[in-house]
Amino acid sequence: MTWRWIPPLTADGNRQMAIDRWMLAQQCEESGSPMLRLYRWSQPTLSLGRHQRQIDPRWMALAQQGRLRLVRRPSGGRAVLHSGELTYALACRPSTTHRLTAYAEVCQWLLAAFKALGVPLAFGSVKAAEAAQRGNCFASGTAADLIQANGAKRIGSAQLWSGACLLQHGSVLLQPSQGLWQEVFSSAAPDLDPLPELAVMEALQVAARDHLCGGDLQTMDLNASEWKQIQQLEGGAFLSP
Repeated sequence: MTWRWIPPLTADGNRQMAIDRWMLAQQCEESGSPMLRLYRWSQPTLSLGRHQRQIDPRWMALAQQGRLRLVRRPSGGRAVLHSGELTYALACRPSTTHRLTAYAEVCQWLLAAFKALGVPLAFGSVKAAEAAQRGNCFASGTAADLIQANGAKRIGSAQLWSGACLLQHGSVLLQPSQGLWQEVFSSAAPDLDPLPELAVMEALQVAARDHLCGGDLQTMDLNASEWKQIQQLEGGAFLSP
């Protein structure tokens, strides 16, 4: 089946999360084709997993100061700081609904892209229960995450399932802001060499074509009708400080 490539979009967290939810809804329709996109955030944003209820007072303070937006993701996982990174989202029907197996299969294109960039990655080994005790997604690497040889986490991913349909999105760290990261998490950002956004985007698209979509990746912008559907999903993601 042909995969649809939605060109990169820069927007606020509320709109980005609405598009991701829309992608999953479209995939669950019988005629829905798999979709993939990369996107940027229009301002520094902290996204929280759908089940993450504890909000650090520092995050609220930064939001009140207008230095950070808080948004709720439709997927699980811990807090992710979207600044100096690139986010991907895909919606498809994997060959299996077994969560870890699906992660392993769906992440092959990410592994291929970073291998081509000369930055080999591997799956993390931290138990999910242990990672759940931490508020920061990048504080540990589970089997759903991709880490470098030095143990630093480069990509953190999360899922939302609707029957056999999967929404998976993740944060690809390029050059996170050390200062803001320290303020948000009271810890240093992962020890990663900076990567140029354009080179990463190109490597990801090529790897997606060859290792995710079977060579069939069709570029198609969102049309007016689709934007109308997406706009109806907006409004519930932002968290008030």
